[in-house]
Amino acid sequence: MVGFKVKYYWFQIGSEDFLFSFFSTVAYNLENNQWGTKFPVIMNELYLGELNNTHIPEAINELKRIKQGLAKHSPDQIVWNIKNLSAQPPWQTNISDDITDLSNYFVTSDGEDFITIFNHALQKAEELNCALTITSI
Repeated sequence: MVGFKVKYYWFQIGSEDFLFSFFSTVAYNLENNQWGTKFPVIMNELYLGELNNTHIPEAINELKRIKQGLAKHSPDQIVWNIKNLSAQPPWQTNISDDITDLSNYFVTSDGEDFITIFNHALQKAEELNCALTITSI
């Protein structure tokens, strides 16, 4: 189980594969398979495990742009693993009718919208002026 940690706040995400799928989908669909070229703070710095507090405002902006970009892609354009493009999510194509595009495709293990939770974590890091880390428990 992985999540975002901001000081003593925990934002649950889900499995490592699920989080990697988000990064893979962004890189493949929004960065033309060129990891980190359009969203360097999220795709490079945060992906490595820690987002410095000085880069939080830029990450918030990147996440807004990511959400807008993903909204233009249908759910069948999900990339489960950019290193193995034939890999499929465990649920295959059996998804909720509420999922209309890739901006609302990602749902945390708690049943929350991933991008909303991601934004909450970024906002909390900005409020507390501290780093955001990807943590496994």
